[in-house]
Amino acid sequence: MASLVGLRAPPPMLRPGFKNWRERRPVLARSGSMVEEEPPVPANPADGRPSTPGGRNPFPGKLEADVVVIGSGIGGLCCAGLLARYKQDVLVLESHDQPGGAAHSFDIKGYKFDSGPSLFSGFQSRGPQANPLAQVLDALGESVECASYNSWMVYIPEGEFLSRIGPTEFLKDLEMYVGIDAVQEWKKLLDAVLPMSTAAMALPPISIRGDLGVLSTAAARYAPSLLKSFVQMGPQGALGATKLLRPFSEIIDSLELKNPFIRNWVDLLSFLLAGVKSDGILSAELVYMFAEWYKPGCMLEYPLGGTGAIVDALVRGLQKFGGRLALRTHVENIVVENGRAVGVKLSSGQFIRAKKAVVSNASMWDTLNLLPLDFVPKSYQDRVNATPQCESFMHLHLGFDAANIREDLGIHHIVVNDWSKGVDAEQNVVSISIPSVLGKGLAPPGKHVLHAYTPGTEPFGLWEGLDRKGAEYRRLKEERSEVMWRAVERAVGRGFDREKCEVKLVGTPLTHKRFLRRNRGTYGPAIKAGQGTFPGHATPIPQLFCCGDSTFPGIGVPAVAASGAIVANTLVSVSQHSELLDAIGI
Repeated sequence: MASLVGLRAPPPMLRPGFKNWRERRPVLARSGSMVEEEPPVPANPADGRPSTPGGRNPFPGKLEADVVVIGSGIGGLCCAGLLARYKQDVLVLESHDQPGGAAHSFDIKGYKFDSGPSLFSGFQSRGPQANPLAQVLDALGESVECASYNSWMVYIPEGEFLSRIGPTEFLKDLEMYVGIDAVQEWKKLLDAVLPMSTAAMALPPISIRGDLGVLSTAAARYAPSLLKSFVQMGPQGALGATKLLRPFSEIIDSLELKNPFIRNWVDLLSFLLAGVKSDGILSAELVYMFAEWYKPGCMLEYPLGGTGAIVDALVRGLQKFGGRLALRTHVENIVVENGRAVGVKLSSGQFIRAKKAVVSNASMWDTLNLLPLDFVPKSYQDRVNATPQCESFMHLHLGFDAANIREDLGIHHIVVNDWSKGVDAEQNVVSISIPSVLGKGLAPPGKHVLHAYTPGTEPFGLWEGLDRKGAEYRRLKEERSEVMWRAVERAVGRGFDREKCEVKLVGTPLTHKRFLRRNRGTYGPAIKAGQGTFPGHATPIPQLFCCGDSTFPGIGVPAVAASGAIVANTLVSVSQHSELLDAIGI
């Protein structure tokens, strides 16, 4: 389910005043085993930061809540915001000095950088077929102002072209840059896929919960619309809809699509959306994206305030309904008593009691590290430890003068160096975002802000054990960032001079592990459709739930927003859940 698409990129953790990541002191982390050093104790603990043991209460209010949420990523904030909307006393604990996790923005010398996802659609959608994040924002009474556009630049072995979304414009691009065979196969694919989107969109993600109450809030409530969608599709479409929970490659194979570009293009879309190629992505997820990108009138959207504007909207919604957020507050471990999760212990030594539940927005591996293993079934430990991981990232954040840069510079650029290697090969695909071409205030006047990254393809093993202050680390950092520099020079044009950039930040998998506290710097589980499923949200420990990219529906902004909503819904009564659905017209 992915009507809002976020290109995959975890953030470096930065704040104003630091010239590069090496100068940034690490903040308290989600997993105590990864803490490199404690931050200085603030002079005023009331600002939401932890005090030393025995110090004053760092939280607004009592040291307990109905639900304690560990981590303020999109999933955690969606969960907490809805819980507050449900009149639950909820407290979000965040290790960093600002909320947002992989979606926050940061400022350096007047440049406002996106640290994570940057390619979106569906912000303005409402109702049953809206994307999960839009549904959560609607429930919280919040919105995000966006600029709309309809194209992104693509640099591939066949050449370069401005790829336009929509049903007819992309066909023109295919005919001009690839050939008539590609046009015919693309039409064949759209004819098969778009009818399925009705079924894929018939069940709103916000209607789902993790207990038998789902029979009321989802199954019974939306059975008529789901049945109607099957009738409208006819026998052929209804038969195809049975493939929605299978790998998308099976649809491609059943249509006997052979054009290399079409197959490569679908692999690229799949990989940018979910971290796997078409043989690993659920058909439902990619079908939903096709509906957002290749139906009449569709547009891409970018938050005018950067991705941090999304986080700000979620935080406003959380606090509007009485939810609390504590920053620079490190959870050292989850406390289990009598076999149940009853709260968390902070690195400050303080205990925060959770009367109803603890929700972890950390990865499955880091959540496991927070638990006393004596209370965790070995089968669960083995399953987590055996789950394959996506690789990590290289990042390049730049601030530079717009003088001599072409005026028609677009916001998004994708560079594919070699199709034969596969889009998931290391050093092969580079994603570039230049949001200052659309968003005002994201860079000083006459300047541009840019984020480039290799999307989840950088092997952590190349970096493991390196001293970040050593010569070998610096050498590897320069070597492995060169592919991004070359991609940027190709996208921005001859007027760009890397030596004249006012801000140059290079991030590595060790940067990611250090600041996001992600196990081995990973982006998330590498679970392929048809070979495995993302875990549910409950755990073997009663009162402990998980949301985020380690849980169903999986990786990406739409998926993690849905996961947070599902957990929130599960923790309240069916009647409360139904009342919310009625209130937002779903």
